[in-house]
Amino acid sequence: RVLSSTCDRQRRDEPTAARNRSDMSWLVTGGAGYIGAHVVRALADAGMPPVVIDDLSSGHAEFVPDGIPFVRGTILDRELLVRAMREHHVEGVIHVAGFKYAGVSVQRPLHTYEQNVEGTRTVLAAMAEAGVTDIVFSSSAAVFGTPDVPLVTEDLPKRPASPYGESKLIGEWLLRDQAIATASTDAPLRHTSLRYFNVVGSSDPAVYDSSPHNLFPLVFEALLAGKTPKIFGDDYDTPDGTNVRDYVHVGDIAAAHVVAARRLAAGDPIEPAYNLGSQNGLSVRQIMDAMARVTGIDFTPEIAPRRPGDPDRIVATGELAARDLDWANRYTVDEMVRSGWEARRNAG
Repeated sequence: RVLSSTCDRQRRDEPTAARNRSDMSWLVTGGAGYIGAHVVRALADAGMPPVVIDDLSSGHAEFVPDGIPFVRGTILDRELLVRAMREHHVEGVIHVAGFKYAGVSVQRPLHTYEQNVEGTRTVLAAMAEAGVTDIVFSSSAAVFGTPDVPLVTEDLPKRPASPYGESKLIGEWLLRDQAIATASTDAPLRHTSLRYFNVVGSSDPAVYDSSPHNLFPLVFEALLAGKTPKIFGDDYDTPDGTNVRDYVHVGDIAAAHVVAARRLAAGDPIEPAYNLGSQNGLSVRQIMDAMARVTGIDFTPEIAPRRPGDPDRIVATGELAARDLDWANRYTVDEMVRSGWEARRNAG
């Protein structure tokens, strides 16, 4: 599945627009990661052949299905990106790759900017060289920081509170500016950015969230190790005193990426950014209660001190995405937990 380092010259010189659309594919950067691997499967199911590029810094080669072309390498390698786009007749990119740990980004700002800003710039430069014009960018709700509003809408002021959030916002600016720069050319960039909050669950038992920083895998690992999961603060201004967050199922997230890619490919109108939110949110205690119900492991969470900077509530509306991307929350909290738990246990 690893891409050859050689390239047929005829393919290299063949304009993207002249190729048969049935022979075209979508490049998924970070396609061996938790979210990217779900996007790859959703593309394949939709009849849109995917190609994966991933350096496996946090992804897993086994997450890439057999038969899917897999290029092992970094998005910082422009030549590799161009070669992959040309060899596989790529018509569009779903850019999921990036350094995604907001807390860690405070200690590693230079690494975060290299991976997320320089990485996105390199992807756009490679697209321009290869004649690829469509891109779906996996952005983040972190671009908003900690807004003091009941529901986050797309036009809310952007006040990122970490280098990670800043890098994602700069990524959106890069897309915007490249689209403006190419608007009057033969290959204008078409783009959209999908902002989401806490992605959980699994749509395939072979793919699970292995992040050491996300709530679901932290609780799963604690339970598997016979330890007690922690809640950081229970005195917030919420109904049960614990933080309320936007938890969305990874299957719904992947499906929205596919619809966005289809709209771009078809030339349909599309917004520059969409929030993929749940509209309601769930508290950390509600998640813990669901964990106990679904796993059958009876536990009482340990209450730990608040973490600095944690807001009471962050929940987004998904109205625009529902209108344009068939966005919906199709899973209950128990289904989110059950699918994630089964995938994690399947991993051994």
